[in-house]
Amino acid sequence: MSGESDQTRGSEEADRESGEGIRGAALGSAPVPLSVLDLVTVGAGHTASGAVRTAVDIARTAERRGFHRYWVAEHHSMPGVASSSPAVLLAHLAAHTERIRLGSGGVMLPNHAPLVIAEQFGTLEAMAPGRVDLGLGRAPGTDGATAAALRRTERLNEGADDFPQQLAELTRFLDDSFPDGHPYAKIHAVPGPVQATSPGGVQSAHRPPLWLLGSSGFSARLAGSLGLPFAFAHHFSAANTVPALDLYRASFRPSEVLSEPYALIGVAALAAEEEHEARRQVLTGALSMVRLRTGRPGLVPSPEEAEAYRFNELERGFVDSWLGNVVHGTPDAVRQGLDELAERTGADELMITANAHGGAARLRSYELIADAYGLPRG
Repeated sequence: MSGESDQTRGSEEADRESGEGIRGAALGSAPVPLSVLDLVTVGAGHTASGAVRTAVDIARTAERRGFHRYWVAEHHSMPGVASSSPAVLLAHLAAHTERIRLGSGGVMLPNHAPLVIAEQFGTLEAMAPGRVDLGLGRAPGTDGATAAALRRTERLNEGADDFPQQLAELTRFLDDSFPDGHPYAKIHAVPGPVQATSPGGVQSAHRPPLWLLGSSGFSARLAGSLGLPFAFAHHFSAANTVPALDLYRASFRPSEVLSEPYALIGVAALAAEEEHEARRQVLTGALSMVRLRTGRPGLVPSPEEAEAYRFNELERGFVDSWLGNVVHGTPDAVRQGLDELAERTGADELMITANAHGGAARLRSYELIADAYGLPRG
């Protein structure tokens, strides 16, 4: 029994040093590993319970078809997005999957005490050993008033000084590595590494790998300087993708986590058997974004509502620009668009988010993309 624990611990530590678990494998004819970002969207006429059931279906489909990881993102005060509590969702998903990596894309670090995040993700690691990712962002994931309500303060700590300090504190809790004399030296995030070093402890010291998320250059530079993997939000900040990835690679310093840069990009993509149907589906996400950007967030509209909506000139310009960065159409067209994006950006992984009104269309899209690349059928 103890021999197996030592062997497992050694294997997990070797995995961490080699970037195993961070680095995925490209399957079939995919140019890079493919993953899933799920906002757990709630469509008009549907419930949050239904959205969570769909999330389970998508995670299990992604696992069966060979997608490398499945992430959920923290958002607040948005009726159409049911992912306000990533740790709770991930615990549920861990119980319904066996192999796929699960993680946050991301948890918004300034919204939470670092110790709380370390405890939550230590618990997830205990539930799904060796397959949990902790992706972190520094934006609030909501408007300023909601962020203030979350943090119980009017001061929103997202600056160049605060975020790195919060990240350092979280890392210390995850590694149980506060130095002697530090005010937190005797505080331990549990479950966590302290249990491996306690008398009789056999728990692995492995903990979830950290990722930094961003939509500009700040997190790109910070991730590079710390030798961490980086995830860029191409799906809503496409103009900044290449400059941010270039900055990340130029800033990269090898670490015990990674010997060389590893960057994934979030990509909005949806496939359907017919181009017209794909267009109908992605238009629902575009209308949702119009409403969000104009202070009217709501449930994701149906394709019929989106087609009937009369966009004004300003809204039409936004929709055209938004849809220009959504890879959509037939499976072959989506495959070609993803291939071109991977080549243009040099991304090491593509994380696909399929935004549409109904769960069936999103599920079908992931199946069609998997088929287009010849991914295993499970």
